[in-house]
Amino acid sequence: MWGKRDDMVVHDEEPFNAEPPPAALAGRPLTPVEAFYSRNHAPIPDLDPATWRLRVDGLVDRELVLSLPELQQRFRPRTEVATLVCAGNRRAELLAVRDIPGQVPWGPATISTAEWTGASLADVLAEARPGAGAAHVAFTAPDVSPSVHQPFGSSIPLPKASSGEVLLAWAINGDPLPRVHGGPVRVVVPGYIGARSVKWVQHITALAQPSDNYFQAEDYRLLPPDAEPAAGRGIALGPLTMTSAILSPDDGAHLPAGPTDVTGYALAGEGRSIARVDVSTDGGQTWTQATVDDPPSPWAWQLWHTTLDLPASPAEITARAWDDAGATQPEFPASVWNPAGYDNTSWPRIRVDVCRPGSAAGPVGGSTSLVSGKVSRR
Repeated sequence: MWGKRDDMVVHDEEPFNAEPPPAALAGRPLTPVEAFYSRNHAPIPDLDPATWRLRVDGLVDRELVLSLPELQQRFRPRTEVATLVCAGNRRAELLAVRDIPGQVPWGPATISTAEWTGASLADVLAEARPGAGAAHVAFTAPDVSPSVHQPFGSSIPLPKASSGEVLLAWAINGDPLPRVHGGPVRVVVPGYIGARSVKWVQHITALAQPSDNYFQAEDYRLLPPDAEPAAGRGIALGPLTMTSAILSPDDGAHLPAGPTDVTGYALAGEGRSIARVDVSTDGGQTWTQATVDDPPSPWAWQLWHTTLDLPASPAEITARAWDDAGATQPEFPASVWNPAGYDNTSWPRIRVDVCRPGSAAGPVGGSTSLVSGKVSRR
């Protein structure tokens, strides 16, 4: 489906919502397109690159209408390595605390990193010349959500939009951007939640206020745990917060006792980096410091790895990350539970069954596919 791995965890077929098994991300600074997660609120549009147009208007001195060749030829291409992450990443851990009706039960793999190539949004805005009163830049796409009868859209502050790293991307990992990931052109906003990186972008508008699109004004907002969801309430999500996850071994894996490689990712917020990752097998009483790889760019995750000597018994493996400002993750998912299941930044945990070498053990790993609420082994 959509050129993805056979073992993708498919939460919805229409709109297509899927994530790879966590191990597919392990040890890969860049995520292959076939393993890149997909988050949608509507059917995926089919746009003809030959007839696609990008309109730039609003509080600008010069309105623009650009074809794909004009975008590619008039503006110097720029490449950025950036991690995109869904605001609902790791929501399944919050669902284990308390139910969150109507939300996709994302695991820890709704996060992916790619090399994006396109025109800098700052260069396009410089040609349009935002005028007096412009403070936000909004993006609109043609994918109309059947639940709210409105196309997907969002906005970011003008200073962020004018920073060079925000792209109007037409390529991913050196290849043309596929339709499932927003081709022919999408926005890539490094350091912000994935919902701000609007796919299939057709319209850019300079505004005095944030976009009033449903997905900016009402959705993707963080509420305290005791609040009732309501239009316009809560904090609009934008810049990323620190998170981490364990990618391998799989949660629920059966492992032989002895040295076991443990790998994962950590991602700091905008403008920060991961300084340390610790791993524990005794609920946080003692910790082993993992090796943290350098990020492939200032806007990308950092992969980490360590080796633990696991005795023959059930084990819980826990991790925690620290950023270069000294901040760390909250310990329990219950402390960050919220009515929409966003921003689970708590310590990641997996449980494994460790057996003596030579004893009978179940399968190591495996993958699942979840379609219409039914799980099948592959």
